Amino acid sequence: MTYTFYKYQGTGNDFVFIDNRQQLFNKNNTKLIAHLCNRRFGIGGDGLILLENDVEVDFRMIYFNADGNESSMCGNGGRCIVAFAEMLNIINKKTTFNAIDGLHKATIENGFVKLKMQDVETIEVYNNHTFLNTGSPHHVTLVENLKDFDIKTEGSKIRYGAPYNNVGTNVNFVEQIDTKTFAVRTYERGVEDETLSCGTGVTAVALAMNTTSKTNANEIYLNVEGGQLTVSFEKTSNGYKNIWLQGSATLVFKGEIEW
Repeated sequence: MTYTFYKYQGTGNDFVFIDNRQQLFNKNNTKLIAHLCNRRFGIGGDGLILLENDVEVDFRMIYFNADGNESSMCGNGGRCIVAFAEMLNIINKKTTFNAIDGLHKATIENGFVKLKMQDVETIEVYNNHTFLNTGSPHHVTLVENLKDFDIKTEGSKIRYGAPYNNVGTNVNFVEQIDTKTFAVRTYERGVEDETLSCGTGVTAVALAMNTTSKTNANEIYLNVEGGQLTVSFEKTSNGYKNIWLQGSATLVFKGEIEW
């Protein structure tokens, strides 16, 4: 079968997109999904995302990790699917769509996407790290000399270690730049390597840094390997709400592939 696909990237976090409104793509074929995401034998991407119809809102987002398995929410993928939906003329500048963690609102203008994330009520603070779920689970830890840090080796140790060994976690290593700017590098489960950017990861970092008083800002800039993202939020007595992940989302190319 021949599949038409679209390749999008958001600050270097790249995804294969397929318009599945006609339900022609087999979501249970993990080998096919992993093949499409393979950078040497397929298209290449940190994940594959299907856009499908939804009875209540503009569309539904189905996200798969590069290993072929359906996964939890992907923030940069969520921003990219908004750009994809605009390109397909499904939406015009604003949208509400469904994802695995519920409804998300978003706006897009000139390729710049603002995506509303789910509220976060629980943040676990430990001596050397913070843990929270921003649609996906994230371990956040401050390090020195982030540029030369061995992300894959150290990230995999934490990702597979206790207490995460049953389900795993994403791991974010952070270095503070100034009072409202942080550099972030992320090891992503499912990719099992460092990615150039992680949307739910920088969201987790922004909230963790505010919770641990590394910053008092409610709009935080996150420098990732693929560019810069912004996270804004409102802090309440019950956690954080009105959380917005903001940054560019770009079509890289369109093509066809056979399987």
